[in-house]
Amino acid sequence: MRHLEINDWLVLNNMIYKIYTTEDEFRMRCDFLEQLQTLVDFDSADFFVADADRPQELVRPAMYRCKEDHELLYAYLDYSQEILFLGNSMVYRETDIVTEIRRQQKEYYKKLYQPNGWHYSMQMIIAYDKKFLGVATFYRAMGRDNFQYDDIFMLDMLKEHLAYRLQNDRKRAQHREKKLTIQEAVKKYQLTKREETILGFLMDGADNIQICDELVISLNTLKKHILNIYRKLGIRNRVQLFKMVREHSE
Repeated sequence: MRHLEINDWLVLNNMIYKIYTTEDEFRMRCDFLEQLQTLVDFDSADFFVADADRPQELVRPAMYRCKEDHELLYAYLDYSQEILFLGNSMVYRETDIVTEIRRQQKEYYKKLYQPNGWHYSMQMIIAYDKKFLGVATFYRAMGRDNFQYDDIFMLDMLKEHLAYRLQNDRKRAQHREKKLTIQEAVKKYQLTKREETILGFLMDGADNIQICDELVISLNTLKKHILNIYRKLGIRNRVQLFKMVREHSE
């Protein structure tokens, strides 16, 4: 088993930190592949995520030293489909699931591996709560040795962090999709023009005094409008309002 040096732990901790703190999910995956080079030796890599509505469709690949047409060829992967969609996070070498002779006979190997000069690969399947979220594949060039169990061990230390991050990203995306735009709320709950205007101010974070000054109305009048908005939307306060309506229309 590989003995981790102090520098290895520093890199590992920094990677975990960036998994959680890099705001853009695609940027996070790109940075992850680049940083991992310090800990795991590979020549190329890709990192796909599962489509939220069609989990068996891989989308938005982050690439590391891969050709542009690589995404289209990924569809030829067939002998690991069942493993991908079991809903379990795991790391394995391709040679652990298919014999050397058989894999070289596959169309996928001939159309993807050979043109890129690759021979060995290692996959990291990412899942959370039995839901497949994505897969990262790491390739080594022809003439090089296969990945070792130390490499698997290193990815094993990171896969659950990635699963938690991707799951949270999916939850946030679903939550945003459920929120109404201001226009949708106006139409659905039949708000008046004045209520629509006040709703806009509320969603911009304006306080009551600011709204009264802008609309030249009294505080009591404003409170009546706000209560009418809450009543029509079936809510009680601004916290519930922000959970129900998006701040900005997209």
